[in-house]
Amino acid sequence: MARSDRLLRTAYLLTRDYALAEDLLQTSLAKAWSSWHRIEADPESYVRRIIVNTFSTWWRRRWNGELPTEELPEPAGHHPQQGGHHIAVSTDLWDAVGRLPKRQRAVVVLRFYEDMSEASIAEVLGVSAGTVKSQSAKALAKLRIDPAILDGPGPSSAERGRDGS
Repeated sequence: MARSDRLLRTAYLLTRDYALAEDLLQTSLAKAWSSWHRIEADPESYVRRIIVNTFSTWWRRRWNGELPTEELPEPAGHHPQQGGHHIAVSTDLWDAVGRLPKRQRAVVVLRFYEDMSEASIAEVLGVSAGTVKSQSAKALAKLRIDPAILDGPGPSSAERGRDGS
């Protein structure tokens, strides 16, 4: 149960939608089923890699279904509590992370939320450790200049400049 919660959290942070996260996890587990006899020693990292790869293919293949309208729809409710377990709550930071390209978002989620090492992330994503480092640096640079984070709940940049902090 603890493993499925962590895998669902990873899927949620990648998709930023609880229903899509459940679908992503279910699809990934179905893909892993045929190889389960080979991965019994460490299924979590194997399934996590399938989650990231499946998310990437979904992003490339799927149209997001967004249509321009004159009136904005009501925001979808987020699910901070599911099954008694805490799932990430939407904030300005996670909105900014959601705007990152998919590989950078995957690196940020795995590195800073799942607390995985660069070597582990490289293995999960099937890239070199140097790629993980460069994608992490590019993602952090984008997050540092994201206006939603800069003009968040703290004092604005103009107010920071006036009081010298």
